[in-house]
Amino acid sequence: MHITGDHAELVVGGRLDVRSAADARSALHRAVDSGEGDLVLDLAGLDAWDATGLGVIMGAHRRAGRAGRRLVLRDVPPRMHRVLVAARLHRVLTIAP
Repeated sequence: MHITGDHAELVVGGRLDVRSAADARSALHRAVDSGEGDLVLDLAGLDAWDATGLGVIMGAHRRAGRAGRRLVLRDVPPRMHRVLVAARLHRVLTIAP
């Protein structure tokens, strides 16, 4: 898993799973805490995620809300979008096309 970007936009690639969760959580928290406005996560390069990775994204969403920001998921791969819909998280998270 790799995350690049700044406090306004992050590009996430590889696998977001139990092995990468701690690093991803740290990167997302730094980005949320150091910026203002929307924080966009570009997920086009994300190969897979597991329940832990999804938990990291939900935690970042909650942290962003507490900071007065909004977490926006962009270019969510179709397979992962289906997971969000099945879990009804598409109603909670902001998903851009």
